[in-house]
Amino acid sequence: MTRSFFKSWSTQTHQPLLSIPAYLTLTLLLLSTPVASIWPFSPKRFTKNSLLDAGSAGINDGDRIVAFGDFNGDQFLDVLSVDSDQQTLSVYLWQHDAFSFKKVSSIRHPRSIHNVIPGDFTHDGKLDVLVMSSNSASSNRLDMTLYIGNHNGTFASDTISVPPSTLSEPIPVDIDGDMQIDLLGTVYSQGTYTGPFTVWRNTWNASQSSPTLFELIDPPFTGNQCTLANPHGNAVIDLNGDCLADIFLVCQDSSGKKSYQIWVNNKDSGFSLDQSGDLPSGTQGISFADIDRDGTIDMVFPSCSSVSSAGVGSGCFINIAYNKQLPLCSSPTSSAIDRQGKRTCRRPEELCTADPNFKFDLGTGSENDAYVQIPLSDLLPSSPASSLLVLDTTYSPSIPLPIKLGDANLDGFPDLLLITSNPSDQSRTPKLLLSEPCAKGLGGCNEKGNGRRGFELVTKGAEPLEAVKDARGVSFLDMDEDGTLDIIVQRDGQQMQGTVLFVQNNFYYDAFFLNAIVLNGACNNGLCTESNGSTYSPFGVSYSGASYKYTVLDTSGRRTAAQVGQLPQTSYHSLLTPYSFFGLGRTNNYIENLFVGSTKHTQEHFINMEGVIPNSRVVIHPALGDGAWRRELFLRPGAWVPWVTLTVVAATFILAGIVFVLHLNEKREDELERRRASHHINFDAL
Repeated sequence: MTRSFFKSWSTQTHQPLLSIPAYLTLTLLLLSTPVASIWPFSPKRFTKNSLLDAGSAGINDGDRIVAFGDFNGDQFLDVLSVDSDQQTLSVYLWQHDAFSFKKVSSIRHPRSIHNVIPGDFTHDGKLDVLVMSSNSASSNRLDMTLYIGNHNGTFASDTISVPPSTLSEPIPVDIDGDMQIDLLGTVYSQGTYTGPFTVWRNTWNASQSSPTLFELIDPPFTGNQCTLANPHGNAVIDLNGDCLADIFLVCQDSSGKKSYQIWVNNKDSGFSLDQSGDLPSGTQGISFADIDRDGTIDMVFPSCSSVSSAGVGSGCFINIAYNKQLPLCSSPTSSAIDRQGKRTCRRPEELCTADPNFKFDLGTGSENDAYVQIPLSDLLPSSPASSLLVLDTTYSPSIPLPIKLGDANLDGFPDLLLITSNPSDQSRTPKLLLSEPCAKGLGGCNEKGNGRRGFELVTKGAEPLEAVKDARGVSFLDMDEDGTLDIIVQRDGQQMQGTVLFVQNNFYYDAFFLNAIVLNGACNNGLCTESNGSTYSPFGVSYSGASYKYTVLDTSGRRTAAQVGQLPQTSYHSLLTPYSFFGLGRTNNYIENLFVGSTKHTQEHFINMEGVIPNSRVVIHPALGDGAWRRELFLRPGAWVPWVTLTVVAATFILAGIVFVLHLNEKREDELERRRASHHINFDAL
């Protein structure tokens, strides 16, 4: 009997252990079939790891996109287009579910349109449109008309006439710190086509029976004023590092020579001329970004020895003027001031400290590493004979085409987007060049491979761009607010494939991003109320002059700083988005410090946000006075969320199966223990 007992224990004990794989197999089979049939996540729209042709996305053939904006306040980017007649404006609202734009309204302007500037000019949280157009009586006059938005993509029937300017297009700027849109330019007067600067100061007051939009005043500028160039690259952006927008102006003398002026914002003390200098011969459109990720705004522009009647430049260089400014301290505990009391760096919590000695040095000496001239042939080694398209002559008047800057691969360093022209067949093709650390043979680096940044042409996966031969304009945008910078290509239609092409950026990058927008304080940063009692959020504003500075730790623990400006340029179809999109690179942490600056003239014109979550959208509502700022954070689920969900659910079922099997084993073990004890009792009784 004893032998029989041990045989029975051995069999009953080991048999369940040998059957565990059977339980696991059964569990997996039970999981696989139901999960496959009830998978709750829709398949990805694009799966290929490359740039993808997204077509016209609902934009009518013949239309030309002239501006971006959020016309209905849904936090998706909409577009404003002009028809081939250059008089009909159309609003297209983005439809997230359909992944396309839908035309909702059209207005016909009485004269040929030069430029449009979306903005909340009436400070009611709705996006209006300022239209600049030609004048039949004078070829040197630029008429301006405001169309008041209804927050749904349509406009009020009544328009507001604005005092005209010269052909040098005015730029939106907050002159007096009230966060309302003023204009800076040169007012037109009969028989006078050049003169000192003029400010169109915003005086709109909706409570008045007949409110006026602007009054003309002299700008609060201290220094010699120049004659504004036409076209120009004027911008409203922080250049001295205090998170308060300064003014960059492009000037032109009677001989056609171009120069620049930088007017520093001193809040209620006005603007003072801090720096000026000549621009290289043949300078074209100017763009601004933090090219080397050192926490300062740099300047990028092409220069060409000659430009043809078709707008194609020959002998072109890509010029990068790095901003010489206080760097980030090497350590948070480092002293920012030396023994002589001179500031030598900025601590992470002092990023918005002004550097009165900032400088752009455009000297070409070998000792000046802050100015780099890159021959176009160095950037395009496979086609060294290519030229650069710097003017779009298909529009009247011609539109300057600056280098477009955006972080396409989310590594924190802006990349270049431009159009090259092949002299053999006159084709015009967009090119995307990614910013890379300097190495030998890389465009932008010297013969030894040294330099701040180099640029490499994207060839693999760039077939949709290479297929375009009739490009006349390019720009970056985030089509569906999915956290990647896509590309829009404007075409002249010679290939019979429409006039607008969207290119989806579907490359996978192991990096993070942040999408941020500063609003203008409309409706006291709360919900706006219509006359019928309905409410809406004042998201539909385009506010120029906000500034962002942040520090982040990379995966190796190295701290870096970067700076981004919000909507610094709006002239000549600049096609910049109303929000700021910037890559953070690879990081395993939150954003340490995110400084957000406004154009307010209060003592604290910026705030510091700590621990901001990457891959999110930050909406900042500055207080109009000295009150508290309101901030909102919108998280966007990544493409990995469904897989994480599936993994968690599957792991839960598998662990439950294992626990169930172990429970059965434990139950059998207890039963055997009970029987064994019973046997012992029986033997003792015998």
